[in-house]
Amino acid sequence: MRTLRVLPLSVALVAVTACNGLKEALTAHVDVVARAGSQELSVNRLGDLLGNAKIQVPVTRETAAILADIWTGYQQLAFAAAHGDSLNDKKLIDQAMTPMINAQRLNRYMDSVSKSFKVDSASEADYNQASGGLLSARHILIGFKNPNVPASQAEKDSLKKKADMVRAQVTPANFAAMAEKYSTDPTAKQNKGNLGLFPRGQMIPAFSDATAKLKPGEISQPVETSYGYHIIQRTPYAEAQKDFAAQYGQAAVRVKDSAWVAQAEAGANIQVKDNAPAALKEAVKNEAKHRNDHSALATFKGGELTVGDFLGWMESVPPQQQVMQRIPQAADSQLKPFIKQVTLQQVLLKRADSAKIQLTPEEHNNLYTSVSALVTNVWGALGVDPKMLADSAKSTAEKERLASSRVDAYLDRMMAGQAQPLSIPRPLKKLLDAKYESSVNPAGVDRGFERAQKLRATADSAKAASQPKSQIPLPGGAAPPGAQPPDVQPQPQQPQPQAPPATKKP
Repeated sequence: MRTLRVLPLSVALVAVTACNGLKEALTAHVDVVARAGSQELSVNRLGDLLGNAKIQVPVTRETAAILADIWTGYQQLAFAAAHGDSLNDKKLIDQAMTPMINAQRLNRYMDSVSKSFKVDSASEADYNQASGGLLSARHILIGFKNPNVPASQAEKDSLKKKADMVRAQVTPANFAAMAEKYSTDPTAKQNKGNLGLFPRGQMIPAFSDATAKLKPGEISQPVETSYGYHIIQRTPYAEAQKDFAAQYGQAAVRVKDSAWVAQAEAGANIQVKDNAPAALKEAVKNEAKHRNDHSALATFKGGELTVGDFLGWMESVPPQQQVMQRIPQAADSQLKPFIKQVTLQQVLLKRADSAKIQLTPEEHNNLYTSVSALVTNVWGALGVDPKMLADSAKSTAEKERLASSRVDAYLDRMMAGQAQPLSIPRPLKKLLDAKYESSVNPAGVDRGFERAQKLRATADSAKAASQPKSQIPLPGGAAPPGAQPPDVQPQPQQPQPQAPPATKKP
């Protein structure tokens, strides 16, 4: 009987899928890219915005999709303004801001954990043992000519010989003078080789490891790193005591913090599912669609991390890190550890729940005020503040049309480089989506992108045709009639200097 009852549901699902497929097939060619409020973004409009843009943006499908998303957010805000909706529903704001609130609650919980650690005052024994991972040293660098290029054996032998010679002369009494005289570290003239107090992980491992092996006041033999040869003296305690005492407390708490988190992670038994990377890559293609996706990416003792949970945590990550943009290209071997780290956030949040960590009423009010200020600022920049609209339109329908036209005008100025793009943070977009419908048609984005490509290609061809013809023959080409070829030999292009990659340098 149970099988018979499931069968009609299966048939219904197939029918719905078929209907949806037919609907998509019938609407894929419609001349609409997106809808928001009472407005539509046409294929021609999107193509014209991108293809005729005066600002330097690549004509790609990704750019077209981003532009469509920007349009929907602006139009939703315009629609809200036309209806006099200041988006101040506290319940909806709380729902939209839940990920940000959770991140704030977690930070407060971790602060309370850190404050529970008991740390003794710094002592000479702590300094000698490099407790808290803190070291203090000075050095003399006999550096390679170019640390970004592996040194030849001949260069290594030459510099090692010089380093040995310098080391034979160095004593604790003359170390500063010898650093000023021989060190190739550009800061040596000013600091006489003194690096001060630093966390062990701040320096490259070879340098930190060699320093940690020294007793305070002891001087090393030349230590090779990618920068050259270092003669290192670990600073005596009397000279480092003041700085060490000032930083020891915080450093010791960090060490205890790390140990506490590691213990929490081990106890949670986090297991990332094999299909998690693929599911995550699929989710980032359409975040709005997957905000409430309850598919599990990972499990832990007492809970799980869903796709929706993961997307929520990403809302608290600074946009400039571009984490979401990097996920589609990331290897599974990179994504699995990352998913595990996000799951650990979920584990710790459950502990914050158990500890009843909440925002104060004042903090909630500050949240509502910040959302209101953001909406007002964006309205003003777009020219759709309700007061502005009321000056030129009476009915709601007239205000909708006026607000929409001002959004279009702003987008024209933005793509012409005459106005700055206005950011619609994810929480605000979620708030808008909760009240006002919007949709983006992928097939419409494709057609808009194709139109933009044609427009840009036509513009590039016209620009090339309008350029005056050069009187200098190109390599392999014939000289213009009546022109004499220059009596010079072509010179190879000189390599341009490249900035060295950022590295940790002692």
